Amino acid sequence: MYILFGIFFIICLIFLLVGWHRRKCIREKICRMDICKKVCLLNKLLDPVGFCYHMQQDIIVTKVEAWQRSFGYCSLFDRTASRFGMVFDCEPVFFYYRGRTYRIELWKGQYGICLGGEVGIYYTDGILTTEQFHTASFQSVSNQELLMVEMSFYHKGQKLFKSAGKHWWLTGFCVGKYCEPEDTAIKVSLRFTNHEMLYAFTESLLNMGYHKNELSICDTMISFIYARPYTKQPHGAHGFWASWVRWKNRFLCKLFLLVTKPFSCTLDRVLYLYFFLPVVFRCLLLGKRNRRQKFHGKKKGVRLRELS
Repeated sequence: MYILFGIFFIICLIFLLVGWHRRKCIREKICRMDICKKVCLLNKLLDPVGFCYHMQQDIIVTKVEAWQRSFGYCSLFDRTASRFGMVFDCEPVFFYYRGRTYRIELWKGQYGICLGGEVGIYYTDGILTTEQFHTASFQSVSNQELLMVEMSFYHKGQKLFKSAGKHWWLTGFCVGKYCEPEDTAIKVSLRFTNHEMLYAFTESLLNMGYHKNELSICDTMISFIYARPYTKQPHGAHGFWASWVRWKNRFLCKLFLLVTKPFSCTLDRVLYLYFFLPVVFRCLLLGKRNRRQKFHGKKKGVRLRELS
């Protein structure tokens, strides 16, 4: 009995020593890597999911040519977001412009081990009724219809990052940070192609409950702060399951920071996780296929979600 216990103790000690030595080697490897090489490696790892690393602000953003573009968006994805580890506030803005129904949607909150925000621009041909808004499938705008979008993300009044560019799905995510959606806000600026489209969007915001004093308009650009949603949030955004997802995300954020403790920036932390625990890396960042892609395989015509 004592011999078996001794053997078990020695095996555990060996595993601990091997793990400690491996972690030390990985830390040294990352520290020796050139910064450009690290950025290229991380972008290569993120490319299959349509994202890339923004070194200046230490955030993850969406690529214009992301594969999600071909899937579009529909309200079903908002209603099932918590099933994929996401708890956020969403604000879909519907308006009509030249025979089309447009959907510009804003998101902010927690996405697994990341906090961040999104702005997505979609449309569908024809004029939909209000009853059809949340059942219809929308597609992303073409390259010729991309809008100049700017988004500043705030958490408890503190500005964390700013993302901008001509896009159909502008995003920004901080890895390893946790937030409650109600503690966040995004300042959004949209430059439309003409005044007609701007006024159609503005009129929709006013009808939703935004006040004129909350909107800043300059030529064809409108800016406003999205702090609390004026639209009714999807069923499932609250309740027991949402509380469980919030707790799980908070725990995973702390675990991520603990495991990657030797480093402080996202670039080094994510690469360290990739080298040390590749299986966990795939599960947390790459393993969960986008919910739009899953539903697309089940339901024809549904396209995947995009954000600005």
